[in-house]
Amino acid sequence: MDRPTNVIVRPRDGRENAHTRQRVPRRGAARAAQVGLWLACACLLLAVAAASASAVVVQLPNGKTISVQPRHRAFAFGGATLGGGNLVYHGGPVMTSNSNYAFYWAPSGSPAYPAEYESGVNQFFEDLAHDSGGNQNVDSVATQYANGAGETVHYESHFAGALVDTDPYPANGCKRAAICLTDAQLQAELSKYVTAHGLPRDLAHEYFLLTPPGVEDCFEASGAECSAGTAAGNYCAYHSSFAAGTGVIVYGNDPYVTGIEGCDSGEHPNNKPSDGVIMGGLSHEHNESVTDPELNAWYASNGEENGDKCRTFVESSEYGAPLGTAPDGSRFNQLINGHEYWYQQEWSNEGSVCKQRRALSQPAVTKVAPTKGPAGGGTAVTITGTGLSGASSVHFGSQEATFTVSSSTKIVATAPAGAVGTVDVTVTNAVGTSAITTADRYKYTPSVTALSPKSGSTAGGTSVSVTGTGFALGSGTVFKFGATKSGTVNCTSTTQCTVRAPAHAAATVDVKATVNAISSSKSAGDQYTYS
Repeated sequence: MDRPTNVIVRPRDGRENAHTRQRVPRRGAARAAQVGLWLACACLLLAVAAASASAVVVQLPNGKTISVQPRHRAFAFGGATLGGGNLVYHGGPVMTSNSNYAFYWAPSGSPAYPAEYESGVNQFFEDLAHDSGGNQNVDSVATQYANGAGETVHYESHFAGALVDTDPYPANGCKRAAICLTDAQLQAELSKYVTAHGLPRDLAHEYFLLTPPGVEDCFEASGAECSAGTAAGNYCAYHSSFAAGTGVIVYGNDPYVTGIEGCDSGEHPNNKPSDGVIMGGLSHEHNESVTDPELNAWYASNGEENGDKCRTFVESSEYGAPLGTAPDGSRFNQLINGHEYWYQQEWSNEGSVCKQRRALSQPAVTKVAPTKGPAGGGTAVTITGTGLSGASSVHFGSQEATFTVSSSTKIVATAPAGAVGTVDVTVTNAVGTSAITTADRYKYTPSVTALSPKSGSTAGGTSVSVTGTGFALGSGTVFKFGATKSGTVNCTSTTQCTVRAPAHAAATVDVKATVNAISSSKSAGDQYTYS
């Protein structure tokens, strides 16, 4: 079996131990230039088994840095849960939201994807997007990790679309298969396609390159580490990023691994060939990308990312307890948008364990914005807090609101109609309701939306019909035309009043309504012109 030469083995934090030489990985632009791939590679572990039970950082002869993950249990030291402790933050960015492209490289005459492979992958990304903001699948586990500014990895997933690249494959860069491409060739094609089509190059988008059966790849031309479909295949998938113009391309390489031992466990609850790639790297790399897109954010002391730490080769820790059995007899441990999946858990620093999903906690509201709006409702209010995943209801005082959960820390609600005054905004989930604090307060104000007529004499006396919200019945609402209080007021409902305009110098003024010492805000419909 070929091996890379001049391998420097080291834990990613650069600390020296009995099996390493002290060497700090490069960061910044130099780090972006390195590949830093996340592979499932057995052969390197033969050379470095004494250094780690799982992922280690090695430097190949070409200067590229990779993180190695074993494909076979035989190289995981008896299947014991792998070490390294909790994930630690190292200063790099996270993906606070993720829009995912399925990138199919399929030139004319190339090997074909099996039926329902592409549709199954697309469905997976669509299902993740549908359940965004919830806590019922493994993507919710990543929401506990944040960047240096305190911005968390939101479960805010979008399917950006399926891309079909018909450019021909280049001449083989490696020799392990009839069609064999190096990572450099994959990067070059992604960069060319993204640039030609004006697609995003940033830390909010990721491109998952999915090649058909028979199209294999190796890390380098030497062919020491290659995809699982080759004769000496080592890895199932990997992820990385590279600089592209003024931006960065985050990508995952997911070669065809369905039916390949060590990548595909054989559980296909969707009864589609796409099940193999989803469990054989797609979910794993997706979750590692959002928490560590540039390989300098969240990882353990031994270099393992959140996916690596749960690649234990022990079913109970890698997959957790099944949720049920699909019609074809396959087990499933994820139910996303009504579809059944089977793939690995992800590491949680909360409890130091692999989880299928993040447990609900009692919600807390720490901020609402804006803090006021018209009594008629309809204002979009962003609610910030913790434990917001799995919210079952949102109330403004006693009134229930419609809402969308964006992440475990953000909900966007539409304020319902309410009486003029201040209320508490509360969020409820299966655990309980957020405690009332000064940070959750929202003020309902009266509003003036229309006047008829919109003008009158400077002498005053014009009878003006005022339309709005939150008015007190009878004479309980105070109206001012500019700074001058109006004359007679009669409100026949909370939305309709008749007032007598006071005298005023020639000018255009705002008509303001005040109820219980709370005044309306300026609006396009509240202007009255004296002439």
